[in-house]
Amino acid sequence: MTQRGAYIPSRNIALFLDVDGTLIEIAATPDSVKVPAALRNTLQLAAEREQGALALISGRCIRELDRLFAPCVFPAAGQHGLERRDALGNLILPAINTEILRPVRAELVELVQRHSGLLLEDKGTSLAMHFRLAPKCEPQVRAAMTDCMQRLGGHFVLRDGKCVLELVPAGYSKRAAVEAFMLEPPFAGRVPVFVGDDTSDEDGFAAVNALGGYSIRVGSAGASAARYRFVSVSAVIRWLRERNTTLARASTKR
Repeated sequence: MTQRGAYIPSRNIALFLDVDGTLIEIAATPDSVKVPAALRNTLQLAAEREQGALALISGRCIRELDRLFAPCVFPAAGQHGLERRDALGNLILPAINTEILRPVRAELVELVQRHSGLLLEDKGTSLAMHFRLAPKCEPQVRAAMTDCMQRLGGHFVLRDGKCVLELVPAGYSKRAAVEAFMLEPPFAGRVPVFVGDDTSDEDGFAAVNALGGYSIRVGSAGASAARYRFVSVSAVIRWLRERNTTLARASTKR
């Protein structure tokens, strides 16, 4: 059987992984997601095989990532690159003026109250409106979020996801997070590999493309800067497990 991801070098890679829609299936609500123990074990082994050069790159807060993957703690970039934790455990979190979010937050709360099924996820420094349970409300959500962004005077931008729109501070991105990791050990000098699943990962794909790495999008839908595809979340997990097994066998032959 041909190994999935056989085009990726067998060694010396820096592995960057999105979470929702890449490592775990997207759930009805962010809080309903569960991470199986087997997946945590797979990621821990993958991190060891790559000598620590594995980072989670997510729209979730790092605090939430730690909760989901506990007791494992990985280098990570949260909130689309706004916050970052390096391989030494140092947390890089810029000061953001969240007071300007107060009036738009109140408006979005009112929108949720008017439409059953909408969910406002308040991350403190960003606001995500989920409409997975109310797909017919997408036009109203998009109009409201766009209006909020415009009134925030360029300090925040709007990011698209799967059934979610998010207001996030301007000037931060998954691309910048990947580039920062690639300047630091143990990522520096390795070939970057980024696996993601939606438009919020496109700048991460662009980053690894520019660095001569491998960009991989999960799923078959949509145009993408990614140069390769995995068909599903389960395909990503199988690839990680196959890679762990292959590298383990290679190590025992030395």
